[in-house]
Amino acid sequence: MSPDHLIYMANQIGTFFKSQGPDKAVPGITEHIKKFWDPRMRSAILAHLDAGGSGLQPDVRAAVEALKIQGS
Repeated sequence: MSPDHLIYMANQIGTFFKSQGPDKAVPGITEHIKKFWDPRMRSAILAHLDAGGSGLQPDVRAAVEALKIQGS
């Protein structure tokens, strides 16, 4: 799966959770990615973050950073 498609998908998840505010959105995005993305997709979005994370919405970027910290 291309990084552009993963960025698009992650940002769509972010858009869904945006109305809940950052305190709930970031954990919600993180949990969604952990539950529903396969390990290859998670690895690819983490690699994208390591390469600068361009294109990720702020809440999505924070969620992917949290995912990295959690070791997923």
